[in-house]
Amino acid sequence: MQDHDAQLSSEHDLEPETDNVPPDPDAPLDSKKIPILMKVFGVLCLLGGIAVLPIIGLVCFVMVEAFQEGAFSDDSIVSNILFFAQIGFMAALTVLFIVLGARLLRNKRRGARQTAEALIVLTILIVLCDMMLFGLNEDDIFYAVVLVVLIALSSYVDPSLAEERELQRKLRLMEDRSQAELGDQAGHDLSGKGFITLNFFNVFWIFVVCCVLGLILETIYHFMLFGGYEDRAGLLFGPFSPIYGFGAVLMTVALNRFHDKPIILIFLVSAVIGGAFEYLTSWFMQFAFGIVAWDYTGSWLSIDGRTNGMFMIMWGILGVAWIKLLLPQMLKVVNLIPWNWRYAVTTVAAALMIVDGAMTLMSLDCWYEREAGRTPDTPIEQFFADHFDNSFMEHRFQSMSIDPDNATRTDR
Repeated sequence: MQDHDAQLSSEHDLEPETDNVPPDPDAPLDSKKIPILMKVFGVLCLLGGIAVLPIIGLVCFVMVEAFQEGAFSDDSIVSNILFFAQIGFMAALTVLFIVLGARLLRNKRRGARQTAEALIVLTILIVLCDMMLFGLNEDDIFYAVVLVVLIALSSYVDPSLAEERELQRKLRLMEDRSQAELGDQAGHDLSGKGFITLNFFNVFWIFVVCCVLGLILETIYHFMLFGGYEDRAGLLFGPFSPIYGFGAVLMTVALNRFHDKPIILIFLVSAVIGGAFEYLTSWFMQFAFGIVAWDYTGSWLSIDGRTNGMFMIMWGILGVAWIKLLLPQMLKVVNLIPWNWRYAVTTVAAALMIVDGAMTLMSLDCWYEREAGRTPDTPIEQFFADHFDNSFMEHRFQSMSIDPDNATRTDR
């Protein structure tokens, strides 16, 4: 009897205790609860999306009816396509806000981050369509605020950032310095699905570094081909060429899971992505601001003069060099930023880049307005006319020519 009681006591001791158990610090970070404020934001997204969705549906119905009745016959085909594309993007944006709210309420951190990233892309597409149709206007302020909120949200709920912070915390607690080589994992995709973690921190610094590297390469290329120096910068301030920054981000996102694939595959994917991005950038700049920054008409495998075979090959070579050689080295350099500084440094740098990009777009818009024969009639337009007049813009953006007749704006 005593043996039986002892056996029962032993089995009881082996049973896991479920009461008053502290949270496991090594539990998956994706399962940690989202704060109450995020839950409230999720409720607002859910209710707001549900309320706006019928309105978007009604607008789509009215637009289709008006199109069938010929109400848009006086506008260009491109303008009509852009208008309907913008309405479609807005409908998708509304649906995804509902999805985002539901995922926040259900504590789905990874799903919420992915939805926020999709919303960022849709918001950017809406802004691009809006600029090609109406130029810069008051609506862009609202979309800018939405973008800032979505970027902050995607970074906050992203469990991979928390995983990296936890990794660094454990490294600091290690007494055996030989294990510090685990620090090489910082910035890498710890899930093993890709080479790099696609969070805001990594993507932002990829953009910045490649903006600078791209400008250096293009300046050297122009000097060797044509002789003489030409300012090839693409932003109002600083040594940045954003087409290379965005191109590198696109290639990193597309090739992240294929970084260990054969070089020929990486080359082909990079060539297609680079050529398509170059084409769409040229298309946007012409239709939004009447700007032509390059024209490859008559060259080998020219596609509407916006890209050609030679530059697609160059994009392919750059993609291989970036994925195989430069990206690993860039991660090592970026990881030199101390962990207690990197988020503050990134926030300040991102704010400066956003200001630079916004002022660049406003200066281009005001340049367009002046070339179209309109005199400045707002304080902002007068500010840019005084400080960034036509001669300044021509000197800063030496590779660009502007003709308002090439744009697709409805106010031409």
